[in-house]
Formats: sequence, structure tokens, C-alpha cells
Amino acid sequence: MKKLTIDSNEAREISMTSPALLRGETSGLLLRMFRDPRVLEPKERGDLIVQLRRAVGIEPQVPELRVLLGMVLCVDLQAQEALECLREATHQAPDCFIARLKFGELLMRLRICDQAAEETQRAAQLATNDFQAELARKQAATIRTMLREGIERGGYSSLLSRLIPFRRRSRKTESSPVLVGSR
Repeated sequence: MKKLTIDSNEAREISMTSPALLRGETSGLLLRMFRDPRVLEPKERGDLIVQLRRAVGIEPQVPELRVLLGMVLCVDLQAQEALECLREATHQAPDCFIARLKFGELLMRLRICDQAAEETQRAAQLATNDFQAELARKQAATIRTMLREGIERGGYSSLLSRLIPFRRRSRKTESSPVLVGSR
């Protein structure tokens, strides 16, 4: 699974939602992760997940914290938990642009393209500035390309079945007598 990406402007926007909870080491780890997700060691990712879970426990009504947690879970390759976290963020705040965009991105990376397109479309409708609109537009274009090329869950098998016709063999097995000669 590919990791979710985020721009430094998005990182600042998200971290400003609850600055008291994301100070010091947590904020530094997040910024390092947003620059390049591969730079964090497994222990640092684990610490970041623990700290963000604690922050979500303290401020459960802030959907942006759930988005951050979902993104860190993606970087740590915990796709199912990330999916649940981002889904909860979109249920909690249906009008949150970043929650919709990142949920759509995770769905796209998991090759669930129809749902990804829906979430990205909702994010595009929620965009409040040109930067957000451009992010949603690029993501939607990527999803359309994936759908057109058949890169979707189940897309490969249907593509292969069109290219290589499957021929069933007869269920009856014919046996020939085998002559064994003794010498």
C-alpha cells in the first residue's frame, strides 16, 4: 500500500487545529513525516501513533486529529485502522475538507476507486480556496485515470479475462489403457 501524501501547507493547517496537543516532539515528528514518510523509524511512528491516539482521546470532537492519526497509521501500513479512523472523521464532520480528501486518497490507494471518486467529489465541493480545489482536482484526475486503465480492485482479473479467454476443460477424463510389458 502506498502512503498518503500531504503538503506542508496542509500540515500547518491541520496542526493549528489543536496546537496545545501537538507541541514539541509530536509536532516535530509530524513535520518530518510530512516531508518524507520514509524518514521515521518504526519506534518513532509507534510513538507518534500513541501520542495522536492520546490526543484523539482528549479531544474526540476534533476530526482533524483523527485525520492525522489516520495518516500516520497509513505511513505505518495499518490500512484497516487508518480506514476506520478516516471514515470516523468524515462521519464526525461531514463538511471537513481534509477528512474527505484524505479518506478519498486512502480509498484510491486501496484501489476502491468508485468510493474514492465520491469522497474526492465531496471534498472538491467543500474546497474553500484555490489550493484545496487544485488538490481535489488532481486526486480526481488520478482516480479517473485508474478507472480508465482498469486499475481497480478486481480490475486486473476482468482485464485479463478479456485478453485471455478462459477455456474450460471437459470434466470427463478419458483414460487410456496402459500396457505394461514385463521383461
